[in-house]
Amino acid sequence: MNQYSQHVFHTAYSVLRDAKEAEDASQEVFIQVYKALPQYRSEGFKTWITRITVNKAIDMKRKLSRKPPEQLSGDHDEVMDKLPSRDEDVASLLIHKEKREELREKIEQLPDNHRDIITAFYLNEKNYEQIADEMNVTVKTVESKLYRARQWIRKSWKEEEWK
Repeated sequence: MNQYSQHVFHTAYSVLRDAKEAEDASQEVFIQVYKALPQYRSEGFKTWITRITVNKAIDMKRKLSRKPPEQLSGDHDEVMDKLPSRDEDVASLLIHKEKREELREKIEQLPDNHRDIITAFYLNEKNYEQIADEMNVTVKTVESKLYRARQWIRKSWKEEEWK
């Protein structure tokens, strides 16, 4: 919890845009992670916990949007501040789409051996076992290929390009 609490909160907040709701979502995420730990299969813990957080935040956002205004605490203005605006949703979707397209272009520039493994793991969201089956290699080979690809990216891509 200590290591990932800020990451989980920020991820939930980026979806919910409300600090109190993001805190509630974060607590629920850690409960769900604790319960699901026996099913965890070394797929990258941060990726796994991020998926759980995003799904939990989306669920909470849906529940909030379904509640009639009188059930939400506070007066009318406070209720309106908590509800997500359509413009905000559209803008965040466009930004997300733009960043994803930029990332795809960068990935296309990777050497073939790195591009295949990065695409399979991050864009196609396959786990190590699935990638190993498709590439006819062992899981350990997948792990080492991913490690080498990440090292290449860290060395070759400038961090300023992604801020």
